[in-house]
Amino acid sequence: MKKVVIPAVAGIIVILAAAAVGQQFTHIGAQKCAMCHKTEKQGQQYGKWQASLHSRSHDALTSPQGAQAGQAMGVAQPAEDPKCLGCHAPLAAKAPEFKAEGVTCEVCHGPGSAYKTLSIMKNRAEAAKNGLIVYPNAEAVKAHCLTCHENAHGKSFDFAAAIEKIKHPVPKA
Repeated sequence: MKKVVIPAVAGIIVILAAAAVGQQFTHIGAQKCAMCHKTEKQGQQYGKWQASLHSRSHDALTSPQGAQAGQAMGVAQPAEDPKCLGCHAPLAAKAPEFKAEGVTCEVCHGPGSAYKTLSIMKNRAEAAKNGLIVYPNAEAVKAHCLTCHENAHGKSFDFAAAIEKIKHPVPKA
C-alpha cells in the first residue's frame, strides 16, 4: 500500500507544481482595478485613465471620424475589425467582455487575476511573478506604446508629451 501512495502523492505534487508554473492569468476589468486605484493615496490612477483618450478608444471606432478612418483603410465596421480593435480595444480577442473599456489598465499592466490582492500588490516582485507587467525603464514603456502609436493613421507620436498626459505614479509615502 505504501508503495502506491508515495508515487501517487508525488504525482499530484508534480501536477500541482506544473499548474502553478503554467498558470494562465485572466483579465478582471478596470472596475476591479478601481477598487484600490481610485484613491488619492494610490495616485488616482483610475480617474486619470477615465479622463484619458485611452478609456474612450473603443468609442472612437463608432464615431463619424472612426467610420471615416475605417473607410480610408478599407474597413466597413471599425468597431468589429481586428485591425482596428488591436489598438482601440486590445482585450477584444482575449477578454471580449472588456472590449468597451478600450485601452484599459490590463493592456499595459497585464491580466490582474493573480496580482490584484493587496498582499501581492504590496510586494512588487511578487506582483510581477503573478502577472503584473513592470517596465524597467521609459524606453520599455515607449516600445509598448509604439506598438499602436507608431505612425498611427499617419500621425506622428511624441512620446514625451504623451507620457506626461497619462503617467500615473503612486505618490511617495
